[in-house]
Amino acid sequence: MSANSNLNELQRAVTAFRDERDWRQFHTPQQLAAALAIEAAELQEQFLWLNEAQIAAKLDDPEGRSAIEDELADVMAYLLCLADVCNCHIGDALKRKLVKNREKYPANLVRGRADKYSAYRNAKENNTTKKQKQS
Repeated sequence: MSANSNLNELQRAVTAFRDERDWRQFHTPQQLAAALAIEAAELQEQFLWLNEAQIAAKLDDPEGRSAIEDELADVMAYLLCLADVCNCHIGDALKRKLVKNREKYPANLVRGRADKYSAYRNAKENNTTKKQKQS
């Protein structure tokens, strides 16, 4: 089964859940984007003020892992609802974004670095200039 068909299946399940409750009327892009941000903040809260060892312990604890998984699922559900309402094919959009990110963040320049893409642009331009001068 492809990633797109898995996403489509999940999207159908989420929209069926929504439609069974007649909640589509409340699902505007604005409201869903807000709900998505709120759920992402709730996910972030699961890690707030914890160091790496505490995070690892929380992930090893079934109750802690379950709380994190619940928040991840909420984020995913709202993301899929937002994609549905906006008539966006999230799997295809992600594939297109990865193509753009590969261009923005060439692996040979960014491996092991966390700089903003503009820092790599200069290095990429310098490499191109060097290659042109060598030709």
